[in-house]
Amino acid sequence: MVEERQEKAVFVGVITRSDDERKIKDYLDELEFLAETAGAVGDRKFIQRLDKPEKSTYIRSGKLEEIAQYCEENEISYVIFDDELTGMQQRNIEKVIKSAHVIDRTSLILEIFAQRAQTSYAKMQVELARYNYMLPRLAGMWTHLERQRGGVGTRGGMGETQIEIDRRIVKERIVRLKEQLKKVDRQMATQRGNRGSMVRLALVGYTNVGKSTLMNTLAKSDVMAENKLFATLDTTVRKVVIENVPFLLSDTVGFIRKLPTQLIEAFKSTLDEVREADILVHVVDISHPYFEEQMQVVESTLREIGAGDKPTYVVFNKVDLYKSEEYDIYSLEPKGREHITLEELKNSWIADEKSPCIFISATGKVGIEKLRNDLYKMVAEIHAGRYPFNNFLW
Repeated sequence: MVEERQEKAVFVGVITRSDDERKIKDYLDELEFLAETAGAVGDRKFIQRLDKPEKSTYIRSGKLEEIAQYCEENEISYVIFDDELTGMQQRNIEKVIKSAHVIDRTSLILEIFAQRAQTSYAKMQVELARYNYMLPRLAGMWTHLERQRGGVGTRGGMGETQIEIDRRIVKERIVRLKEQLKKVDRQMATQRGNRGSMVRLALVGYTNVGKSTLMNTLAKSDVMAENKLFATLDTTVRKVVIENVPFLLSDTVGFIRKLPTQLIEAFKSTLDEVREADILVHVVDISHPYFEEQMQVVESTLREIGAGDKPTYVVFNKVDLYKSEEYDIYSLEPKGREHITLEELKNSWIADEKSPCIFISATGKVGIEKLRNDLYKMVAEIHAGRYPFNNFLW
């Protein structure tokens, strides 16, 4: 999306009657973080109140003209919308905003995945997702090339239009990519089978919650851990031994709100590590103001990939970053989420959850020993069931 020099981006979102304004602003902050991960610099956010997004232009014409003027005056390179735009919406918006590239949330996430993919397998998955995203939008991409191809040897007069040729090329490429991925999937399935009956744990969670840092702490490995979204794209598997019990720990790609369906489809095979795990370790950034919603996004995605019924151990990470505001008991305002202390939170709905949980800081090494002990007990129990004659080991 961007070259070496950083280019400016503005962000566009809609607030409907049922939306919480603070939450929408947080969504746009996340969109800005995505843009920064891709290499752009956030400049300004535009929000419009609507009953629902406009069918033809997502936002109303007046706001669209305002954004177009701002982009021209401030040398903005990208206008990024927080929802996936239809082909028609994107074409109509581009007719008004001519000085900047118009992209949507899905396109931005696909770009980040393309930048982050390291292995040939991940690159193929991202390419497949991009082609699936591109296919229904070819009409808009090729409006300037709607020429006819005919001539000697062609039948029926005018021949194929450029868009028909391009659509066929994309479809053929999608078929080839799926075939190539199936071959790699079979190889990966064989590799997983060769690991035998070792107990498997998979780290799952929203992007940038600290899964890779926790992986490094538990496995004493060097998985890349950055303060960027989707720092980990390729699944990493490490053997971990706690006391005398070995198990496999995998670090998987992070989930995110409005994760493009194209990516879920493309990465379903990579997420076999999640589906085949014995225990899911759901890592949560408890310092995030909307961590509950992030948990719901992860749980929803797990159900979508067929892993919603797995035994889950919830790790509330980043307790050292948790902040709460002091509540004025004489205030007429009700006590809000921002006033809840960490101790109050521990004794709230979290205490009633069926899944076992722990509060830690992976970077500050808070609660790590208890975490290791808890994992040891869970793994040892499964291990004892699989190897009943080896119980003397513990």
